[in-house]
Amino acid sequence: MDYKIRIVRYLYKLSLVGLLILYLFPGSLIGYFFYGDFDKQPDMIPNPMGTSINHAIAFFYLTTIGLISYLNQSSFKKILIFLVTLSLFLELSHLIIPNRSFQSLDLFANLLGTFSAIVIIFLYKKFRYGKI
Repeated sequence: MDYKIRIVRYLYKLSLVGLLILYLFPGSLIGYFFYGDFDKQPDMIPNPMGTSINHAIAFFYLTTIGLISYLNQSSFKKILIFLVTLSLFLELSHLIIPNRSFQSLDLFANLLGTFSAIVIIFLYKKFRYGKI
């Protein structure tokens, strides 16, 4: 395996663990680091969507590096299905995690980030290899 792909795969796995910790922790770890308050959600990029844009960026990033790291592997489709399922599961898990709240706009942003990355990777595969 090419060392560049190996680095991307390690980055993907590290990012996945980090995202799981941030999503499944009962409270906002990022809010605690910025404001000293587990209840406050940081608004990293001020916009009309609020913190949902953070969700779209995070899932776009995770999906992009996840699919790149398995681009020419037989497990590419499994990773694709895993990432779509993960984007749904993590937001739905906020229904049962204490001090977290489910928001449909966040769920939409998760899926938007995931599907945007999927489209870009599919276009890349189409133009690079002539197939999907």
